[in-house]
Amino acid sequence: MLNDIEFIGGFSADIVDDYTKAKSYVRDIPTQALVFVRSFTHQVTSLLADKHSVKFNSPNLYDRIEQLNRMRFIDVPTTRALHRLRSDGNRGAHPEKYHLTQEQLVSLAEKTIKNILSLITLLYPKVHRKKAPEYQFEAFDSYVGRELCYQAVMHNDPQAQYLVGMSLKSKALMQQEQEQSLEQDAENQVESVGTFKQAANWFELASDKHQQALFEHGVALLHGYSGEKNALAGEIAIERAAEAGVIEAKALLGFFFLVGSENFAVDLAVAANWLEQAALAENTEAMSNLGVLYYQQQQLDKAFEWINKAAQAGYPHAQYHLALMLFNGEGCEANPNASEHWLAEAAEQGQLDAMFTRAQHMLNDDSGLGADVCLAERYLRDVINYGRSVPAMIELSVALADGVFKRIDVVESASLLKLAKQYANDEQAEIIEPIWQSLQIQIDNVIALKPSEEELKSLIHAQGILA
Repeated sequence: MLNDIEFIGGFSADIVDDYTKAKSYVRDIPTQALVFVRSFTHQVTSLLADKHSVKFNSPNLYDRIEQLNRMRFIDVPTTRALHRLRSDGNRGAHPEKYHLTQEQLVSLAEKTIKNILSLITLLYPKVHRKKAPEYQFEAFDSYVGRELCYQAVMHNDPQAQYLVGMSLKSKALMQQEQEQSLEQDAENQVESVGTFKQAANWFELASDKHQQALFEHGVALLHGYSGEKNALAGEIAIERAAEAGVIEAKALLGFFFLVGSENFAVDLAVAANWLEQAALAENTEAMSNLGVLYYQQQQLDKAFEWINKAAQAGYPHAQYHLALMLFNGEGCEANPNASEHWLAEAAEQGQLDAMFTRAQHMLNDDSGLGADVCLAERYLRDVINYGRSVPAMIELSVALADGVFKRIDVVESASLLKLAKQYANDEQAEIIEPIWQSLQIQIDNVIALKPSEEELKSLIHAQGILA
């Protein structure tokens, strides 16, 4: 019986290499596995286009999938499967922005490999006009990680050094996010420091011979992975990588010229040039920032075009900004329903502003997509945990005191108000004060009703928090 790699190769020799690489990196470098998943999905759309002699109107993967769907060359299940792979592939570029742990990232990469196999099984009879052959899936292993480390150390291989660095960087970013959350104990907030240093070392070793590593070396200098930040040297390295054709470097260099930096003054014309180069190569951050540039210049049609492209490509910050533009009718006709759809998409991908706004809409039942108070509570807790958002603390406190979640918890409500007061600015403190007093009155009134001994204990605890 065929194994899964032979099964993919039997469907098309053009896509087997990306599949093999994606699968091999799942356990050790899941971010790299997801990058190859995106490349695999591109190859599949090209294969389907060639079969039907289709010339794509856009290099953008979302546009390609939609064009094949509009022309009826793929059905709805295939369209959805391709979009799912596209979206998961995008997560490989910025896993920390999706609040994923290393274990969750590995799980996502494993699931995506299985989704690839389901897609090819679906496409097999449509492309080859025969039933897909049976195959045996061979288990994931960690051989590639060991081999990369061997090549990086023993053979000074720059590609292996770069990939080891990327694995460590991804791990460090996720460790850092967990460390910075409110739920993490202060004494455990040092793991990421050592991991960042290791990543920086590998990037520096490979930077003379590997352009992607040069870019990452620049980023490491910029953010101080090894300890001290060196913005000037970091930006120069990033500029060199951009001039060498590294797409991520072009996107970041364009951002420097958009907002100004240590070494680059604001120059919107130069910013547009670098951002457009990166955007045309499907860098979603560049698409989004190009939209921001046009928005600042009040070229709203162009702003909407690029922010829409970035949103369609799965970039959560662009999805949030697209929701705002659709709500306000900027560069488009106002469309509250479409706005709420994109708000929900961004929230589901972990964009904190979108999560907070969606939670408010769901709690007030004015979203047009139905109220889900459990999801609203989860969103508020995540926004508080990862963003230390005072408005979210206030919103959740009020909801818990009012019994919105089908339970009343005055102790946590009081704790959240106290936390909000700790982080509040002057304007927010003014909002908190009457809520604080109202909660104190609510607690006093309930105590006067002579509650049970257990309830009284909780109420007295809440009183103490607010005292």
